[in-house]
Amino acid sequence: MPKSPADAPTDGTPDPAQHSAQDPIEDLSEDPARDSDPARDPDHPRHPAAAAARAPDLTALDRVVTGCRACPRLVEWREESARVKRRAYLDWDYWARPIPGFGPPDAPLVLVGLAPAAHGGNRTGRIFTGDPSGDLLYAALHDLGLANRARSVRHGDGLALHGVRITDPVRCAPPDNKPTTAERDTCRPWVTREFELLRPTVRSVVALGGFAWQAVLPALTAGGWTVPRPRPLFGHGAHVTLPARDGGPPLELYGCYHVSPRNTNTGRLSTVMLRELLRTAARSAGLDPTEESEE
Repeated sequence: MPKSPADAPTDGTPDPAQHSAQDPIEDLSEDPARDSDPARDPDHPRHPAAAAARAPDLTALDRVVTGCRACPRLVEWREESARVKRRAYLDWDYWARPIPGFGPPDAPLVLVGLAPAAHGGNRTGRIFTGDPSGDLLYAALHDLGLANRARSVRHGDGLALHGVRITDPVRCAPPDNKPTTAERDTCRPWVTREFELLRPTVRSVVALGGFAWQAVLPALTAGGWTVPRPRPLFGHGAHVTLPARDGGPPLELYGCYHVSPRNTNTGRLSTVMLRELLRTAARSAGLDPTEESEE
């Protein structure tokens, strides 16, 4: 379903067509101050750290992240993918920007992935949307009563999550789905600030894959939780409780195999396994997921 200029997002996802008009932080290409202020220069390698720190809430963070150009390789790849489209998507107007998080700003449960797919989220403008990984994930959330529909098509399609937010530690599509360590670290301030802003409500986190597990631990440390030493190891069903340094509620961190076809097609991750782990995490977050139906 291609995105037309008349489409207007209804899920809170920033719309590129209204990108600069909605947030003065974002479009500052004509501002002379950008040369000395990384927060006002989307091409600056320190832009994520500077701009994320200034975001007062998740709405502002989600808007400003979509203008980031701090990683030249990722910018080139996401834009090339939008020019050289797959045959099935020739009539699509690709998003071709960084992908913001998706879900309510007071979510008690957060799912963390890896990075957008070149012809998935980079095309549709929503995380885990437009590829088989997302098809499985959103269907599972719907089965649990945590999404109002089973299919995610693109940003603005009316899909809503209930008590769940989904985010990535790397916001642009990387070549071969493999961001470099430097790209991961440059992008980290966005997810770090996201968890800082979610701190009052988030109670459980699910890391979808080993990359997400390793990437989210420093963000959670910066967000106010204590990660034990040595760092806990990733595995499907791995679970660790992270105390809050301010004495507030702890955070429950769960590991889950990534929902990629590589895992699902080989049977490493089944739909039942995914639903069971998400159900456990949702309950620990204080949500009331649907019970598994008896066959």
